[in-house]
Amino acid sequence: MHEKIQENTVDNRILNESDKRYEKAKRLFDIVASIILLVVLFVPLALVALVIVIDSPGASPIYTQERLGLNGKPFKLYKFRSMVPDAEKQLDSLLSQNEMQGPAFKMKNDPRITRFGKLIRKCCVDELPQLINILKGEMSFVGPRPPLPREVAQYTDYQKQRLSVIPGLTCYWQIKKNRNDCSFDEWLELDLKYIEERSVKTDLTVFFKTIGAVLGMEGI
Repeated sequence: MHEKIQENTVDNRILNESDKRYEKAKRLFDIVASIILLVVLFVPLALVALVIVIDSPGASPIYTQERLGLNGKPFKLYKFRSMVPDAEKQLDSLLSQNEMQGPAFKMKNDPRITRFGKLIRKCCVDELPQLINILKGEMSFVGPRPPLPREVAQYTDYQKQRLSVIPGLTCYWQIKKNRNDCSFDEWLELDLKYIEERSVKTDLTVFFKTIGAVLGMEGI
């Protein structure tokens, strides 16, 4: 019995050390890759911001929204503006047209999306300001997408498991074919699958598959 306890203690210690090495490698990749991408994409991102200002005069090209991260900690998520300035106020009137069951809101032909917003969503360019969130450590390149507080307020304890890791810019759901046809429960199971399987290899696989999905214009 004593030997079994010692074996389990050693196994847990090895597992913990492995987890620590993974987390350090993941954070190092996030820092280096986000800095490189912010430098390389600076001019294209500045041009996108300029077009948004022209398309939606008077509105900031960068939209900030409160999201919940690791263990439900709130943070400000950055996005290029793809909707009209009063989009949040219009949401209540659209909830009855939600095309996804569960806490998340999805609407294929959302009337709040601007002309240019449709294009940058299709290319997933609207999410690129989150490179700053990644650099700050609030997000990672790979992980469950950070939910809104109003969504988490409806979560069951089981669903709250997706908050047990740092949220990401991309995830299993993001690289799934016809992902917008997924139910919230299917989306959740993909997130929990990632949490169970996450590793350096898994993260790199999802990262490069995301690049393929973006180049293939498989966005919203």
